[in-house]
Amino acid sequence: MNESVTVDLNKAAQDLREDVIKWRRHLHENPELSFEEEKTAQFVYDTLESFGNLELSRPTKTSVMARLIGPNPGKTLALRADMDALPIHEENTFEFASQVPGVMHACGHDGHTAMLLGTAKILSGLKDQIKGEVRFFFQHAEELFPGGAEEMVQAGVMDGVDLVIGTHLWSPLELGKIGVVYGPMMAAPDTFWLTVNGKGGHAALPHQTVDSIAVAAQVVTNLQHIVSRNTDPLDNLVLSVTQFVGGTTHNVIPGSVDICGTVRSFDADLRKTIPEKMERVIKGITEAHEATYDFKYEFGYRPVINDEEVTAVIEETVREVFGEEALDLMKPNMGGEDFSAYMEKAPGCFFYVGAGNEEKGITYPHHHARFTVDEDALEIGVKTFLHAVFKFLGK
Repeated sequence: MNESVTVDLNKAAQDLREDVIKWRRHLHENPELSFEEEKTAQFVYDTLESFGNLELSRPTKTSVMARLIGPNPGKTLALRADMDALPIHEENTFEFASQVPGVMHACGHDGHTAMLLGTAKILSGLKDQIKGEVRFFFQHAEELFPGGAEEMVQAGVMDGVDLVIGTHLWSPLELGKIGVVYGPMMAAPDTFWLTVNGKGGHAALPHQTVDSIAVAAQVVTNLQHIVSRNTDPLDNLVLSVTQFVGGTTHNVIPGSVDICGTVRSFDADLRKTIPEKMERVIKGITEAHEATYDFKYEFGYRPVINDEEVTAVIEETVREVFGEEALDLMKPNMGGEDFSAYMEKAPGCFFYVGAGNEEKGITYPHHHARFTVDEDALEIGVKTFLHAVFKFLGK
């Protein structure tokens, strides 16, 4: 990329820094849950409208799309940010902490939205230099299956799109680093619910009962054999029981226990076999102890698998703009992301922008009540988007 272009884009991002931080803080202070982002979407729409040169639409009730169509023909590149918050009561005490009890931006989506707004504002002023089209997706409901990405795709936002990119502010990654992953990046997050039905009774007379807790505990333990003994060690698979609910007092064996959990995987064929393997274990243990069960398994988002060529352009962008030391070629992780819905329609890349900072005490993990991001990361995210646009579309 021409050196003067690099300088101009970097300066534009620096000049807009305070606005991006202001937008992020407004969003952080006014969070909304998945599928409820009405005020958030309106704020985004109104902000985009003030920029000019953008064609705006509302693909769904709580999402926004902006189109920047250049004067010269070329490819269509989509950029995505998610907007929803989580049902967590914030424990941070800074001035812009959540004003909504029990709801907070605990995953960085406020920053994602602010960064994409900043990118849209700068590019809207460079419309005459755009070859092709840039689409900006401000997506609702990433945190709640079936997810906003699938709804937006069904609404047609990906029609005619050649490439799609997105980013996630990442607190485990130190500020100044950009994480790039080739191929499989984030897993398919599936969910299961199980009720073990026994026969309740007095805890002092267990022989008169079918102890649902004892049976359910064996189920939990033996489900791990699916990972450790029934799956190729070279395949990535996580099976976690995250809820175990049963009983009301110390001297009563409950009649049933409710269990819930998640399964994470990358391989489509392996993924399909897991419900059957789980039910075989559940059925065997419950029948052995004269209990019964109710089992439900729900397939969640597809895995995020980055396209090699698109990812190579992101890597090249990072090296050129920020230097070799900024690039972190990361391993996949077992988190889930509905960004995969866009990748079903066009090749893409999802990457991380480091947002943690030990010196500032910004070390809490995502989905924690004291989560936050280093706001210096916002400018880095905007710069990455800007340079990537011209890398993909040319100038």
